Amino acid sequence: MIRIHLVAPDGAETTLEAKPGESLMQAAVAANVRRIEADCGGLLTCATCHVYVREPFAAQLPPPQDDELGMLEFTAAPRQANSRLSCQIELAPALDGLTVDLPATQH
Repeated sequence: MIRIHLVAPDGAETTLEAKPGESLMQAAVAANVRRIEADCGGLLTCATCHVYVREPFAAQLPPPQDDELGMLEFTAAPRQANSRLSCQIELAPALDGLTVDLPATQH
């Protein structure tokens, strides 16, 4: 299992475990994590699963593809250099301990 830490804007942290191959969005939705709306269910047609990936994990992820970059233009919260859509983050053992900050809003 892969341990993931999701940090809310107020500093409250949720830790969950997920299976390799699952997306970060799927794991968060299954755990009822607030602030991961995932309106499109992971089809990459919205930006409501936006997260800020902390280092060292941001540097370990493959770069976003053009379709993800396009959707990141529509995030409700300000886009940052470490902004990613959680539906595009495939969990793997190397991401054990992944920490992401959740934006204040997805809409």
